[in-house]
Amino acid sequence: MPIKVIDQLPAVEALSAENVFVITESRARTQDIRPLRIAILNLMPNKVATEIQLLRLLANSPLQVDIELIRLDNHVSKHTPESHLNCFYRYFSDVQQQNYDGLIITGAPLGLVDYEDVSYWPQLSEILAWADRHVTSTLFLCWAAHAALYYYYGLQREIRGEKLSGVYWQNVVQPLCPLVRGFDDSFLVPHSRYAQVPKQKYQQHPDIHVLAEADATGAYLLQNSSGSRIFVTGHPEYDLTTLNDEYQRDLAAGLNPKVPENYFRDNDPNKGPMKLWQSHAFLLFSNWLNYYVYQATPFDLARVGEGREA
Repeated sequence: MPIKVIDQLPAVEALSAENVFVITESRARTQDIRPLRIAILNLMPNKVATEIQLLRLLANSPLQVDIELIRLDNHVSKHTPESHLNCFYRYFSDVQQQNYDGLIITGAPLGLVDYEDVSYWPQLSEILAWADRHVTSTLFLCWAAHAALYYYYGLQREIRGEKLSGVYWQNVVQPLCPLVRGFDDSFLVPHSRYAQVPKQKYQQHPDIHVLAEADATGAYLLQNSSGSRIFVTGHPEYDLTTLNDEYQRDLAAGLNPKVPENYFRDNDPNKGPMKLWQSHAFLLFSNWLNYYVYQATPFDLARVGEGREA
């Protein structure tokens, strides 16, 4: 949240130059406040675990956030009881006339499947088009980030020679962007994916801005010019054991996976993992909620999407 100060205080200019968010008294007097409406389209197989991961991060804010869990209309989940979905989720068709301050679309284990071959690609495409008109800012995680980059900009991912799995250093390259406000120059994030989009493809689109990246992972954090689309190609929401669970799953399936890099103590699975990305995850979600949702969304939800192309 911002600090509120007298308009003419000399510190305002100095702190703003440091990318510290300061709000003047005159602006504070004009602010209307209400709970934020955030929708989550959960595409992960273990929906309950993903709910916990995301809600933990969203709860780390002084802002009141009302959560709506959304499900696809014609997709049957194999790993989450139907009773859970019926109790806690709403079909997209039931909410598509509504507006939201924010939307989170999770990853999905579809890294080797062509987008058009994904069974629910038609409805996901419909949701991506809908989000531009009905949501102030959408946060795309991992597979959803690449899928959205393909849908909006035609950027086709490239399959890596081997799966990227582990915890990797990322470098901030746009330090004055509000989304990375307070980030260390370098920070750690889990990645678990088979594909990436080459940097030169991003550079062909002036609406795409890379905020953090690394040689090992490619671009990690990106946004469009308006901040209505945030792309996160890693998994900052992962729990301590998630990468290990995936590693053990792939071992059991006979896939001969590599040990996740920089994840286990001394890179030894017998010594257990270390969680070195939690502070980054909390700050990323807090910055998104504050600067891209709360500060950007209209008080009247009916005005969300005004001025955007239909």
